[in-house]
Amino acid sequence: MQQRLGGWQTRVAVPFASSRPTSRTKGEVILGVDPSLRGTGFGVIRTGLTEPVVLAQGTISCPKDWERSRCLAAISQTLRDVVRKHQPTVCAVEGLFFAQNLKTAIIMGEARGAALSAIAEAGLDIYEIATRKVKQAIVGYGAAQKLAVAKMVQRMLNLAELPAPDAADALALALVHAQTGSRFSLSVPKKI
Repeated sequence: MQQRLGGWQTRVAVPFASSRPTSRTKGEVILGVDPSLRGTGFGVIRTGLTEPVVLAQGTISCPKDWERSRCLAAISQTLRDVVRKHQPTVCAVEGLFFAQNLKTAIIMGEARGAALSAIAEAGLDIYEIATRKVKQAIVGYGAAQKLAVAKMVQRMLNLAELPAPDAADALALALVHAQTGSRFSLSVPKKI
């Protein structure tokens, strides 16, 4: 305490690593999903190395002229393919939000259900993280804009190009889940 009062400050660097029961050398593969009917973002990262590495990212885009059922099928099938190809060990999905428009909330719930169903079929543990917590952890501000999140994700993952907004949100979810799994974390993720 005397050192701090005298102007000395000690800082401890917190390493980026997961403490879940996986092999430290192999790491953990985390799938992040930001569900939406017209643009579901997904991102897959591998942790356990010196820095997290992106294995895949993208947006499941559905044109406005598609019926909802066709969009829901596309979300489910694409996520099944991603899970099959990259074999994630866990999934982080965006938490529920309170919409003022009931119709929007129902449509978002349908997209979320299609995504969760496809992921649960593979037997993955699924964790929910609130949007504000993700923005707070990535940008340092819980009401940050999508562009700020995308730029920070690009920086944290050393990406050559700025990821698309929905894919950036999904990658941010995966990053936050990896940090939450750290032994230095103060919060426990909500498993669904």
